[in-house]
Amino acid sequence: MKIKNRLALYFSLISAGVLLFTLVVIYFIFYTLFKNDFYQHLNDRAKVAAQLYFEADEISTDSLNHVRERYLAKLPDEILGLYDEHDQSFIGDSHPYWSSSIINNIRKRKFMQFTDGKRQAVGIYYNDNQGDFVILVSAFDRLSYDRLRKMAQMMLLFFILTNGLLFLVGRWFAQKSLSPIDNLVKQLNRISVNNLHLRVEEGEGKDEITALARYFNLLLEHLQNAFELQQAFVTNASHELRTPVTSTVGEIEVALNRLRTPEEYQKTLRSVLLDAERLNETITSLLELAQTDMEYTQAKREPVMIDELIWDLHDYWKRQKDVGKLLLEILKLPEDAESLTVFANKALLTIAFNNLIGNAFKFSNNQPVICTLYADNEVIYIEITDRGIGIPTEDIQKIFTSFYRSPNGRSFQGSGIGLYVTQKIIHLFNGVVLVEPQKDTGTKFTVKFRPSAI
Repeated sequence: MKIKNRLALYFSLISAGVLLFTLVVIYFIFYTLFKNDFYQHLNDRAKVAAQLYFEADEISTDSLNHVRERYLAKLPDEILGLYDEHDQSFIGDSHPYWSSSIINNIRKRKFMQFTDGKRQAVGIYYNDNQGDFVILVSAFDRLSYDRLRKMAQMMLLFFILTNGLLFLVGRWFAQKSLSPIDNLVKQLNRISVNNLHLRVEEGEGKDEITALARYFNLLLEHLQNAFELQQAFVTNASHELRTPVTSTVGEIEVALNRLRTPEEYQKTLRSVLLDAERLNETITSLLELAQTDMEYTQAKREPVMIDELIWDLHDYWKRQKDVGKLLLEILKLPEDAESLTVFANKALLTIAFNNLIGNAFKFSNNQPVICTLYADNEVIYIEITDRGIGIPTEDIQKIFTSFYRSPNGRSFQGSGIGLYVTQKIIHLFNGVVLVEPQKDTGTKFTVKFRPSAI
């Protein structure tokens, strides 16, 4: 059963329960009112009968019957009984209609009202100068019975029609409330492994549907990044490994075709050694990519103080040999320390910044590299500036592609995945990497974050 139908059914059942309880209470109130009102009529009837029969001693029996029928309206199916102390009736049949136990019970209680099947009865004890008497009046409240029966029929019809209407209204309300989910499902059906770049519309609301769409888009973003990392590893591994292996095999086959001089063998071995070093570097890069991929997909986030991370990087590169100096410049820090906090994974951020700093030293032949930190309450900037060979303008859009190496940098050792991994990591934590290249005068990489405290 769909959620909208289930919600409509639950809404109808709850409403039906409340409505049924209300109608039962109303019916019981009217039933009690009618019943008490008829008991009052019977009580009045008994008192008037006592006045007529016991206070009018000089009036004949025929005259009393005439007065009773004329001035005291007879109730439906009325039975009137007047009993002396010997339980003898002196109106109509001398045999009592009610049992002696009921009559004696009325003598003890002085007043009693009770039901006899559908009939209601009232008994009173009456003391007169002629003796002690018991007066019993019984009748069937046909008018109230018909009213209650008609009211029950109307309530039943009202209950059925109202519940039908409530179900329709509930289903319309559920469909209206769940329409954003239906739209979300339609958008999700368009997303597959071939178009993970698509996103669902988040809207501008602050309800649970908007939150669901936002978190789903975040999940899609993580899946897309992880999938691209894995895809890059699979698609590039075979190509990058095949090239040095093919070159090595070719060199060895050529050397084995005929006997060669020691100088020629040394030349071949040097060529094979270069291919082996290249192969070793490629394998190391692929392993680094796979390790980064695993940490990327399983990254645990926590608050990271950017200034502390920068000082840790400074201490790390200070201990490295055969590299230039990492000069640290702090332009501005916010008064609120939380404005320096980024919700990220410190290990992955360290990999990303080390890639940028390592490239800066490598492509500048170990000249000093400047790391600049600027932070306020709205933004955090980390700039890595070198004095290296620079990046051609036409290569700016390509340097973040896996295994791509700019033509002017192919004389340096490398595999071309450092910037690719760096961009993925920075993007994972909602940051951006900007490049300002100037050929032959160096390059400046800028990493921009929004503080998590905002």
